[in-house]
Amino acid sequence: MLDISRHFRDKEFIKKQIDALAKLKINRLHLHLTDAAGWRIEIKKYPQLTEYAAWRPQETWKEWSEGGSNYINGNDPLAHGGFLTQEDAREIVDYAADRFITVIPEIEMPSHSEEVTATFPNLSCGRPGLPDVCVGNPETYLFYQNVLDEILDIFPSEYIHIGGDEASKQAWKECEKCLALMEKENLDNVDELQSYLIHRMEEYLNSKGRNIIGWDEIMEGTLAPNATVMSWRGTEGGIKAAEAGHDAIMSPGGFYYLDSYQDAPPTQPEAISGYTPLSKVYSYNPVPDSLPPHIAEHIVGIQGNLWCEYIPTAQHAEYMLYPRIIAVAETGWTPQEMRNWDNFYSRAVKFNDMLQRNGYHVFDIRGEVGNRREATLDADHLAKGKRVVYNIPWWDRYNANFEKTLTDGKRGGWSYGDGLWQGFLYRGDQRLDVTIDLEKETEIHYIGADFMQIIGPGVWLPAQVTISISDDGENFTEIATIDHQQKATSGLSFKTFSWQGDAKARYVRYVAKSFEGCLFTDEIIVN
Repeated sequence: MLDISRHFRDKEFIKKQIDALAKLKINRLHLHLTDAAGWRIEIKKYPQLTEYAAWRPQETWKEWSEGGSNYINGNDPLAHGGFLTQEDAREIVDYAADRFITVIPEIEMPSHSEEVTATFPNLSCGRPGLPDVCVGNPETYLFYQNVLDEILDIFPSEYIHIGGDEASKQAWKECEKCLALMEKENLDNVDELQSYLIHRMEEYLNSKGRNIIGWDEIMEGTLAPNATVMSWRGTEGGIKAAEAGHDAIMSPGGFYYLDSYQDAPPTQPEAISGYTPLSKVYSYNPVPDSLPPHIAEHIVGIQGNLWCEYIPTAQHAEYMLYPRIIAVAETGWTPQEMRNWDNFYSRAVKFNDMLQRNGYHVFDIRGEVGNRREATLDADHLAKGKRVVYNIPWWDRYNANFEKTLTDGKRGGWSYGDGLWQGFLYRGDQRLDVTIDLEKETEIHYIGADFMQIIGPGVWLPAQVTISISDDGENFTEIATIDHQQKATSGLSFKTFSWQGDAKARYVRYVAKSFEGCLFTDEIIVN
């Protein structure tokens, strides 16, 4: 999947990537054509979409999102953006077909649609710029049907991707039109309201001889009868769909999101977050051995995704694709029992070199730095294996090793999603508050923990850390308060918040506060 909304890519770039995909036997190209950052396909019935919603006053997505996310007319001297004409799109479709690749278009709905509601305010729930279109407005369905009619005329693919992800659904709860539709159709909640839209779009596309694909959120409410589910929030959505008899395409963010760092972040251009080296992409098994055959047969494909919020140039896009898309192809075509990392790696190096000789910008894996050093070593210290009491619960989306995380002797790598970093969400300004029982009075000379910061997904360093000790677990003496000025930074960074000195205690209490975002830490070291 190539995202050309956040940063537009022209037909020549797309055709160049098709040449590489064909060499890898990748047989589908999913084009993410519409999103808040820009509508990228000409629709003759609605010329405003490419006269206005395809352009912005800032060159990069990051500048645009920080600058108010406004649109601008394409004839303005400050305009940045672009779009594929229908002739461009047809040329891409034909070029791909000649190389046995089917192009699958995606028209996002009902969310990621700020460019639509900004252009046509009547399609919003009261004001333009909202992420979700108004599902209760009959004009919304007419709009999408008219758009899809032109899309179907351009793209002959069996599948049409209709998005369906990350709808906030908040405006629907107060929108008179949405509430009226819910009452008329006996819909119990806004999840079912989204399902109503997905069902209608599926029925419309089925009537035209096409089928829909949607991101795994389309299962919220009731799943459209013939829908194929693309599982991006892990693998659970795809397995759940397969168990229900629906086809599924595995595209888990932890393995197949190619916009994450592919090597040590300090050595790489800025990425959205995460750490997905070539070896991790290659390690993914899309069809777990535990699945019985009648379920496994519904996992019909895999997909690597290149989202482009932090990828402003064509050269950067290729750098993020290659060589990781080689591993996507290999995991798609090679049975798990025939996989061999050393054999694959040597071939990937040669393929990468061939691409570079042919004018592609690639990441040279021979110079790979690898994971964060701390993640490769066991942390042996006085608190290892000791009981931790969570005075505030951790964030259950990032459990890591649950109640053992902060003293299990394992340090996190470059990504907060690697299963080693534990997350702490909003509880006023206090995020993290734990007490470690050392089991007996112990001489202590150091207490510390690492935190990470990456602003894009809302991960911040603490504003303040307080460290206290106690003999009885009830009466604590504060031994350190570390203040830190929270400020936005680019890229990924780490900072240790620690105390050094001489003390004796059985209990250690570690408290971290923050006025921004969430916190992630991996281990509280006591020496």
